[in-house]
Amino acid sequence: MAEIQYWIWLSRIEKLGSIKTQKLLEIYGVPKNIWNATKEELLKIEGIGEETTKQILKEEYRKGLEKYEIYMKQNNIELIHIYDKYYPEKLKTIYDKPIVLYIKGNKSILNEFSLAIIGCRDHTKYGEIVAKNISYQISKNNIVTISGLARGIDSIAHKETLKAKGKTIAVIGSGVDNIYPEENKELAKEIIKNWGTIISEYVIGTKPQKMNFPARNRIISGMSNGVVVIEAKKKSGTMITVDFALEQG
Repeated sequence: MAEIQYWIWLSRIEKLGSIKTQKLLEIYGVPKNIWNATKEELLKIEGIGEETTKQILKEEYRKGLEKYEIYMKQNNIELIHIYDKYYPEKLKTIYDKPIVLYIKGNKSILNEFSLAIIGCRDHTKYGEIVAKNISYQISKNNIVTISGLARGIDSIAHKETLKAKGKTIAVIGSGVDNIYPEENKELAKEIIKNWGTIISEYVIGTKPQKMNFPARNRIISGMSNGVVVIEAKKKSGTMITVDFALEQG
């Protein structure tokens, strides 16, 4: 089996999570060795337990891996893992780093100096003006912008970057082949066409689920050198990203 298929398999396992995956990789080195581990071996590992062992050994996750690989090749989707030279260095420093990233677009910008520009979906006119101005000026100064491809401030940040002929990274909470919201499919294409990147920790085919979006926010802050908040409600995804940014230093 090709090495990439072992990484795809690892990213398919539900409820495994980054921390447990990191622990398994520390012990086994590469996904192939985890694949070959026995139930008895896995149960001996502190913090893995019966339920996680069941998930790791589940036959369902081991099927059709070649189809994933073929689909990815046909659709120009790449996978980079934590040992890959393209994996964002800044992201390696966070506690619950994603082990795998699915990439569509220009992976060479993942390690460039970048700023995240985030804010609410229901922004004010003032928020729109500020978001446009900041995104444009940042891009004109050859700084990569990062946002979440959501409605509102995120979309403005990506669009203004493109207008300034800059590069932008969109971190999404679904598979890179499953752009959400629907209305941003064209924007996603424009980002890729203009040497930007769409990235996700979720395996291809993953639909947008509510719980995925707060989790992806740690990647937005973790990849960036700083986070610019335009406008946000007190309880919002934006403020979750701010919490992650503070936690990550």
